[in-house]
Amino acid sequence: MNLKPSENEQLFGMSFFFNEIMDLYNQKKMPNRILLSGKKGLGKSTLAYHIINCILSQKEDYNYNIKEFTIDKKNISYKLIQNRTHPNFYLVDLIEEKKSIDIAQVRELITYTNKSSFNNRPRFILIDNIENLNKNSVNSLLKVVEEPNNEIFFILISNNEKKILPTLKSRCLTFKVNLTFNQSINIANQILNKNIFEYVNRDFLNYYISPGEIINLIKLSNDKKINLLEYDLESILKLMINNSYYKKNKALKKILINFIELFFLKEYKLTNTKNTLLNFYHQFLEKIHSVETFNLDEESLFLEFKNKFLHE
Repeated sequence: MNLKPSENEQLFGMSFFFNEIMDLYNQKKMPNRILLSGKKGLGKSTLAYHIINCILSQKEDYNYNIKEFTIDKKNISYKLIQNRTHPNFYLVDLIEEKKSIDIAQVRELITYTNKSSFNNRPRFILIDNIENLNKNSVNSLLKVVEEPNNEIFFILISNNEKKILPTLKSRCLTFKVNLTFNQSINIANQILNKNIFEYVNRDFLNYYISPGEIINLIKLSNDKKINLLEYDLESILKLMINNSYYKKNKALKKILINFIELFFLKEYKLTNTKNTLLNFYHQFLEKIHSVETFNLDEESLFLEFKNKFLHE
């Protein structure tokens, strides 16, 4: 089960966006700055890697299969991108354990753009998780994206459009990527080659869930040896909080926060004290943001939620 976008050989559920962007490229109308915006886990980064491989592999052996939306692992561009040695590809992403994409990373990117190309092919700069650019990084990035070389294309990936500075967003052609609930389920089933309803309690699935989040649920089940059919939402919340599964694990912490948000949504529909619940929910989201921004203790926050809302 592969979750790394750069290694995903098959593109699922993104054919519309792929064809739209490739049509622009083939007509020589593709802008130098593209923003792929949408919820995390939809497949935006995988889409970007497939577009890049499709273009870079055009005159290579084992080139991109447009009919099947697949990358051939034997393709040289694919291999070079995996090794981070492709002269026509540059990646900027959030470094593990860092809170933001810092200005040093952007300066290295600018150095790359100022170098001459070794061939006549286009160059691609992929900036993932751009909502994590800090203010200095964005200001520095704006200088290079405003007037890029004609053969340099920026593809920006955003998981939270509200956190993108308007000055950066306004310079990009934006594709808002979204999937229906059924599309997310179908994509997850194809990736996993199984029917997730045979492995996951429907109580965990909301109508805004992404394929990536579903796959993370299966990974949670496998890693922690949990039968997700035997738990409901409240019992899985207690299990994760009591065992501190979220500590030093960003993916599991994200699952826990998603479960808590889903819990509030379900309770809001049932309770008579909507204002009290809503106030706590907003306070909880603000505290979560502060915890992530300032690296504060999260244990007390999750324990407070458990003590106030979960029955022993």
